[in-house]
Amino acid sequence: MDLKIKGKTAMVSGGTKGIGRAIVEAFAAEGANVAFCARNPEEVAQTEKDIAAMGVKAKGTVLDVSDAAGMKAWVSDTAKEFGGIDMAVANVSALAIPDEDENWEASFRVDLMGTVNMMKAVIPHLDKSDVKSLVAISSVSGREADFASGPYGTMKTAIIGYMAGLALSLAEKGIRANTVSPGNTYFPGGVWNSIETGNPDLYNMAMGLNPSGRMGTAEEQAAGVVFISSPVSSRISGANLLIDGALTRGIQF
Repeated sequence: MDLKIKGKTAMVSGGTKGIGRAIVEAFAAEGANVAFCARNPEEVAQTEKDIAAMGVKAKGTVLDVSDAAGMKAWVSDTAKEFGGIDMAVANVSALAIPDEDENWEASFRVDLMGTVNMMKAVIPHLDKSDVKSLVAISSVSGREADFASGPYGTMKTAIIGYMAGLALSLAEKGIRANTVSPGNTYFPGGVWNSIETGNPDLYNMAMGLNPSGRMGTAEEQAAGVVFISSPVSSRISGANLLIDGALTRGIQF
């Protein structure tokens, strides 16, 4: 299927590892140009080189998404360098799961406000686009109670609500806003890779809850993100797309 995003510009926060890296690669595979950010300079430089080798324009920026001024500058600079912005994906998470004071603050600044500030900065640049897509990465932990229902899950719930509100308020402008909620996703260096060795009881419990008998991959998450970002999904807005292999049991009405 042609997703009709060749030559379009996508922005992805946290684009050098895991799901974020897979999203960047998936956009590039469809011919889209990609601007991404992350905190590690070496990883940003290597990812930029790798994505550019795929035949698209790629630009990596070293940025902490909790820096509101830095976020605004990154979006503005991207719009100037790429000639506009068509799609934005707020992907970064502090992954601050334990119920501790510092994790509440980190989750608020990075997960929630990192998303809010990115969306607010991008929205004015979407007027000239014929795609006009906003996506935020939430989690199944934002949809139903589980072991991560403290700071992490609470902010992921807030992200779903925030994006649903954007979908309603921006619909008349033709701007779509959606959330993607991954289930357990395993990749080298990721949270479940760490839990597998550091807390095998939790890992085995999580595996037992997966009806498919396995966890998902970063590439499976990325496929859904790029599809819902594309104009092929032009009637989808205000949705929370679960990509969890039937992990969650609640029914979405």
